[in-house]
Amino acid sequence: MFDINNYFNTSSNLIKSLTKHENEINIIVSKILENHKNGNKILVAGNGGSCADAEHFAGELQCTYKNSHREAISAISIGSMTASLTAWSNDFGFDTYFERQVKAHGKKNDILFCISTGGGNPENGASMSLVKAAMEAKNKNMFLISLVGKSGGELKKISDVCIHIDNKITAFIQESHMSILHCICEILDEKLV
Repeated sequence: MFDINNYFNTSSNLIKSLTKHENEINIIVSKILENHKNGNKILVAGNGGSCADAEHFAGELQCTYKNSHREAISAISIGSMTASLTAWSNDFGFDTYFERQVKAHGKKNDILFCISTGGGNPENGASMSLVKAAMEAKNKNMFLISLVGKSGGELKKISDVCIHIDNKITAFIQESHMSILHCICEILDEKLV
């Protein structure tokens, strides 16, 4: 029988441990504030559940989180444009879709914010679409932020700031990522009054 108590205890203990990433969270917030002040934008990307998290985060930045008077922050979830996604994937393959979006929308000093439970694995090809986008962002002198899990993958190696959830369970990694994203929004709401 599934141990519900153990599931929630494990999840909540992992979330409680996120305080060890306070420094990285503060760096991310500072970079977003600097980006906003300078009129730059944030491109947010992820696959699967992380794509949903990317869209959620971009929506919180564009609209409001809790403070309805907070300034709008320019953020685009680059996995949310289904016509572009299906056209490019059909004609050229999905692996280069996010890279193409960075080419289309990314500018020097913008942020690429990648969310990935694995971080990109060249051996099995998992999430390499994000790694290709990250490499294009680096070519454009964009700032690369990533939230990853499992081994951290390629994104952990190449990001300017990376928060690595050292866990192998996808659900727990995603819950931790969302807690971090909400924490970032809480701080931005306080700073952008």
